[in-house]
Amino acid sequence: MRERAATVVGSGPNGLAAAIVLAQRGVHVTVLEAQETIGGGCRSAELTLPGFVHDICSAIHPLAAASPFFAQLPLREHGVEWIHPGVPVAHPLDDGSAVVIDRDLAVTAAGLGRDGGAWTRSVGAVARDWTKLRSALTGPFLAPHRHPLALMRFGALALLPARLVAKRLFRTERARAVFGGLAGHSFLSLDAPLSTTFALMLGGSAHAVGWPMPRGGSGKIVEALAAILRERGGEIRSATRVGAMSDLGPGPAIFDVSPRDLDRIAGDRLPAGYRAALRRYRYGPGVFKLDYALDGPVPWRAPECARAGTVHLGGTIDEIADAEREVARGGHPERPFVLVAQQSLFDPTRAPGGKQTLWAYCHAPNGSTVDMTDRIEAQIERFAPGFRHRVLARHAMDTQWVEGHNETYVGGDISAGAHDGLQLFARPVLSTDPYATPDRQIYLCSAATPPGGGVHGMCGYHAARSALRRAF
Repeated sequence: MRERAATVVGSGPNGLAAAIVLAQRGVHVTVLEAQETIGGGCRSAELTLPGFVHDICSAIHPLAAASPFFAQLPLREHGVEWIHPGVPVAHPLDDGSAVVIDRDLAVTAAGLGRDGGAWTRSVGAVARDWTKLRSALTGPFLAPHRHPLALMRFGALALLPARLVAKRLFRTERARAVFGGLAGHSFLSLDAPLSTTFALMLGGSAHAVGWPMPRGGSGKIVEALAAILRERGGEIRSATRVGAMSDLGPGPAIFDVSPRDLDRIAGDRLPAGYRAALRRYRYGPGVFKLDYALDGPVPWRAPECARAGTVHLGGTIDEIADAEREVARGGHPERPFVLVAQQSLFDPTRAPGGKQTLWAYCHAPNGSTVDMTDRIEAQIERFAPGFRHRVLARHAMDTQWVEGHNETYVGGDISAGAHDGLQLFARPVLSTDPYATPDRQIYLCSAATPPGGGVHGMCGYHAARSALRRAF
């Protein structure tokens, strides 16, 4: 009997997840990666100085902790050790204090004072419903869900603009600010519908599963996935670019690529209407990212920030919302919203003794080449005076560098597609099986499919299951 075979194009977490699912079902899988190193947006490297390990893209992993697929895999046996920082998130303010999201919902609510009850009823409700919401948050939205009431409670707020919701829910600027920082992960204007989705999801995950990091760098996740795949008979070939379907072997192909590249590679194998939908797919803002080698910890004015794996810099919700609105309009804010991760405070393998790393980025218009270094550093200095004196070396990436490193991030869009309007649900098309194309031999598994960006492998998991149903 002829061996069942398949090809996966792209070796990000979703591509490797798809390959593992197929291999578990006895399919011989070959993964083809255009870059010299595997991993897509989940790689680590010494970007600044020897001995300083930096996460090139993804760094903090609430969605990995929430992933039903990752929970099934022996990641720990293959070197993935999760580290939970003292607190998931801190949000400093100009008065020298900081708002903290603790894994303990009650501690967080107590810290928010008179807004603690509102936080418990909104973000806390998502944390309490986490297991009920998980299928909707980690798979295709149009698929049947077992807990529609929990999904309706989530959607009642999630569909609204984050600035509006924050000002309706909370009475203090502290609670509004930390809610706005969570919503800032959406790459949307905080005055846009659906921006609340990300605040609720990420805030709920902080309480339900935490925001962990892997010891030794995000690349450890990919190393583990690759080892699991090889144990199951899969093969990985790096530095192998796919230009057309003729470059592939027998069996179905699952693509961990952008809709733009799927259209280019598959060509006339796909009908004109579907190709038109791929071409209409919209990409969101990109990122400008800095990695630092530091001679010591960041000198935060608010001591709470030294306990946090992630720090959101932007001040009040109005400042954050105004900055994100300017990016959405194609501008470059003077005071950008900056996301910071300080992995080496909790993982000593990331830097030489006594030294530290820092990971920071802000949003920028898609394809921008504007250098945002001074603006990002001004925001860090605002809340950590003297920061620049700690810098030993820095490495900068504009949106074009980001795309060159991972072609799925078109224009530097690390979410692999805009989240606005119907496209939050129609990635890349509105379907109960958005991973399948009209050709039963061609599938898409990148973050341009549900549940979207993040290191969780769920896009690959669902795409492989679709291929198993339809192609085999």
